[in-house]
Amino acid sequence: MDASPGRQAVLFDLDGTLTDPFVGITRSLGYALEKLGRTAPPADDLRWCIGPPIQSSFAVLLETEDAAVIGEAVRLYRERYSAIGKFENTLIEGIPNVLAELVADGFFLAVATSKLKTYAGEIIDHFDLRRYFKVVHGSELDGQNSVKAELISHILAVEALDARRTVMIGDRSHDVAGANANGVLAIGVLWGYGDRQELETAGAARIIASPAELRGSIAALL
Repeated sequence: MDASPGRQAVLFDLDGTLTDPFVGITRSLGYALEKLGRTAPPADDLRWCIGPPIQSSFAVLLETEDAAVIGEAVRLYRERYSAIGKFENTLIEGIPNVLAELVADGFFLAVATSKLKTYAGEIIDHFDLRRYFKVVHGSELDGQNSVKAELISHILAVEALDARRTVMIGDRSHDVAGANANGVLAIGVLWGYGDRQELETAGAARIIASPAELRGSIAALL
């Protein structure tokens, strides 16, 4: 299905929605913090960092707004993540089946992640998901498009998608808020890193507990 005005499209977050990146992200965060002379929290205490832009997570972890300090933390994080962390990752059970169904139904599928676009593409290829997605969109090295509202606006523009015929799928409030800011309905998923309260508060149109519910929920909204 080609993207053009009026075509139905589904945008998918990556981390926590298509794959579970817990090990790779938390170990890479810990690596960066330790390189900066900080004590890394236990991995479970870093769960909240999965989803938001990495720059904003480091601003909180390091208790600073100093762009140079945050930039160095991001550089160190990417030093490990690019070599090891991106593949310390597992595919969410049932995702390939639902993606195949959506493609068969004629939807235009795109990845919409705050993760670096290059990493996102490598992860999608690693799990053999490229066959389902027309495009993979993510952030740039300078942080451009790391905020979901900005990213979704970019995708709608460059792919010529109608917001009223597009749905965003994600596990965190950032996915929902970014979609809502662009007039796109959002489906919150509970198998990732956000809970029901977070997704409800953000304004998700629907909240589902398993990939098997995706097809019907998307059809109900479009």
